[in-house]
Amino acid sequence: MAFMCFMVLLPNSIFAQEVLQNGSEGQEVYNLQDRLRQMGYFTSQPTGYYGPVTAEAVRQFQLDTRVLSTGVFGPQTKRKLNNVEMMARVVHGEARGEQYIGQVAVAAVILNRLSAPGFPKSTYDVIFQTNAFTAVNDGQYYLTPDFYSYRAVIDALKGWDPTYGSVYYYNPVLATNQWIFTRQTVLRIGNHLFAK
Repeated sequence: MAFMCFMVLLPNSIFAQEVLQNGSEGQEVYNLQDRLRQMGYFTSQPTGYYGPVTAEAVRQFQLDTRVLSTGVFGPQTKRKLNNVEMMARVVHGEARGEQYIGQVAVAAVILNRLSAPGFPKSTYDVIFQTNAFTAVNDGQYYLTPDFYSYRAVIDALKGWDPTYGSVYYYNPVLATNQWIFTRQTVLRIGNHLFAK
């Protein structure tokens, strides 16, 4: 009973900054709706009001990205949305113009690195590891991802790994670091070789 009273005494403004849910409104909701629209989850124009349509879009995003599906946008869902955004930027920067399977493959490499020994354990650290991705080095990471870049990331998060566990990829025509040629090639998708 004392614990419940403590929860009631928390200031609403602190709670609202961390969680968006039915009845929330404002710029944060508008921004969330816009990001979900870019990913194909929110099909209306953003309004800034968190109602049943927004809750359903969040719920579907949560289902697809393996977050507890509540329809409430809390810290765990926010982290996942940010990770999807970062990964989509890499996919867009590294593989736009490639076949869709090649875009999924780039996203899968990021996920494979997260679980492989010798790589950082956060999406941010994997992406921004020194010289890990050309798109980060040459600024293409900062281009706006398209719908297919987001969907490729979602498909990889749902378990599609066309690389069979690869943790590297490179374009053999453009690669300048000889070390990458020492890696065991698994397959080729479009212009990229995928390797372990």
